[in-house]
This record gives sequence, structure tokens and C-alpha cells, in this order.
Amino acid sequence: MKFATRTIHAGQPSEPETGAIVAPIFQTSTYEQEAPGQDKGFSYSRTNNPTRQRLETVLAELEGVPFAAAFASGLAAENAVLQAYLRAGDEIIIPLDVYGGTYRILNRVYQNFGIVTKQIDTSDVKAVEAALSPKTRLVWIESPTNPRLLITDIAAVAALARDCGALTVVDNTFLSPAWQLPLTLGADLVVHSTTKYLNGHSDVVGGAVVAREARLHEELLWWANCLGLTGAPFDSFLTLRGLRTLHARLEHHARNAHALAHWLEGQPNVTRVWYPGLRSHPGHELARRQQRAFGAVVTLELEGGHDAVREFVADLECFSLAESLGGVESLVAHPATMTHAAMEPAARARAGLTDGLIRLSIGIEALEDLRADLARALSRAASVRPARRLRQAAAAG
Repeated sequence: MKFATRTIHAGQPSEPETGAIVAPIFQTSTYEQEAPGQDKGFSYSRTNNPTRQRLETVLAELEGVPFAAAFASGLAAENAVLQAYLRAGDEIIIPLDVYGGTYRILNRVYQNFGIVTKQIDTSDVKAVEAALSPKTRLVWIESPTNPRLLITDIAAVAALARDCGALTVVDNTFLSPAWQLPLTLGADLVVHSTTKYLNGHSDVVGGAVVAREARLHEELLWWANCLGLTGAPFDSFLTLRGLRTLHARLEHHARNAHALAHWLEGQPNVTRVWYPGLRSHPGHELARRQQRAFGAVVTLELEGGHDAVREFVADLECFSLAESLGGVESLVAHPATMTHAAMEPAARARAGLTDGLIRLSIGIEALEDLRADLARALSRAASVRPARRLRQAAAAG
């Protein structure tokens, strides 16, 4: 089956007892057992649940492997991976502009357990090679990164990690299995915030980890049950519903993002646009090779810094100022004060996360309305420049 067909049919047969096309939610905490220690495959919903199991089957099918585990959030999924594979003294390599939640859990929690984090530009394969050591246990890739959308050569980095005895983990949230299949490129584990494109409707928080091998999957399931990280039945049901329209939604997302990125690149008060579909993007050719599409997140930098950002977001109509991404509606985020506020100013500066940086999650609204909304916002933000110059001149005088 083609991908669009599999999002609807793979792992989602009709319910066998009644023939219901959409299977019911198994909203139960526990299950009757036939005898002590003899159940029908389910004993307690933290450990296993038929609705969550169905979601895991679908996610595994879409990634092209037999193994997936669903979690209560993207960070719960990340925590399971970190708990499963890191011990005191181990090292983990992460991108410079890694998601702020990943940065926080490593630098505020796992650092206390003796885990060493090396934060580098993973889009530079030579930098990854130089950072690897016998103590490296995990190489954590975001491709594209969040929020500068830098592209990492997954196959090359995975090969280096394997030679060093490390596992390669790819956070594939920004692309989903519709647009990128990291396991086919050599990754060992793929992490998703299912909150984003997989669900697609901004009404569920969830996560998932897809594993290349059974041993990796079994380890994750043990930690998920042990720490109580597993996803709820109703959230799993809603995510399954969202997955049925994944292919159709993403086609519209991508068309809008591609058009807006090219338009934004020509706007006078935009100092830079990051989008892998632009020829000016340093990872453009690599993205063409290892992705099926360029994604639907566009990041830009405004002239005028934080003051310009405040004006930009003040009068938007189609874009909402909000955390998250990947829903059908368009969102705008200011990483320095929102998604990456947990990073110290010096760390943000090293990662290139300036005060004028804005991340756009492009939705599926009419392109003309989105462009008009951004044009108004850019016009308002442009007014900051002369005002700032007048203040600077007055202070100097």
C-alpha cells in the first residue's frame, strides 16, 4: 500500500465483535483474569491497553518496523529513552538548537545523575565525529532542528555512532513518517511528539518511540511501565483519528509553507529565513535526498529584535501566539521567551537563537489569508526601526 492508504488502513481493521469501522475506546484501568497470573494479554492499563496498542501498531507500520511504544507526552517518550540507555558517566551528543524541553531535562535533571551532554552543530558531520568518544552512549539528532531547521546527514552520523558503540536517536516530530523515515537511514530509535503532526488538531498531548530492534523496544516498554509514562486510551483514540488524515493534511501544510518561505525571503525587514526548501538553506540538497518534503515550519529573524517581535505578534489574525506546532491552525512562537526559555542566554546565543527569531508553524488555512496576515505583521514590526533609531539618537545627544 502507498503511504496515504496505510494511514487509513494499516493496523486499523474494523472491530471484530461488532464490525465497527472505528474501534471503540477501551476506557478501563484493569482487566478480569481467568486465573491467578492468567490474563488475556491485558492486566492493567498502565502496562498495556487495547486502544494504545492499536496506535502503537499503526505507528510501527508507518515507520516500517514492528516495534512502537506510545507515551503520555513527547517528553515522556524522551525520558524513557534517556532512562533506558544512559548511566552515570555516559555521554550524549545533542544539537546546538535542540528543543528547549530536551535541553532542560538533560541539563537540569540528568546532569545531576552524572550524564555528560555535548551540545554541538550536528549538521557538521566532522563536528560529530570529533565529539564522539568511548563514553558516548547516545547521539541525539533533530533533523530539521528546532527552531533553526538545520539538516543532519542521518546516515553518516548513524554510521559514525555505530562504529563508536552508540545508539542514534532521531526526533522526527517536525517531519513525521510521511516525510522522513530515519530508521531506513540507519537510526536505532525514532522519537515523536504525537501532539504535533501525527495528531494534527491541537487537542492531544502524546509521544511515541519507534525502535529498530525488539531488544530496544522491550527495554523501553519496561521503563514506560515502571515510571508510569504510558499514554491514555482516549488520547490514543484521538491520535488514531488524526492519523487518518495525516497525508492529506501534510500536503496542504507543505504547499503553504513552501510558498510563504519564498515570499518571506524577499521581505525587506526580514534579515533571514530558515526553510530547507529554499536554495539558500545550507542543508537544502541534503534535505532533498533524505526527506520526502521540506516540512511546514518556517523560521525567520526580524530586524529590530525583541521590540520588533512584540509588534509583529500584536495584531495577527490567522496566526496564534502559542507553544507547539503541527496543528491545522497556524501558530507563531518566540523561542527566546517560549520554547527555549529554559536555555540560559549564553546557550541561546551559542545556538543562534536571537531575540528577533520567530518560528512559524504553517497551517492549512488559505494561503492568501496567511500571507496577508504576515504582511500586516511585518509592516507593523518595521515601525520599530525608525523609533529605535530616534531613541538611540536622543540617548547619544
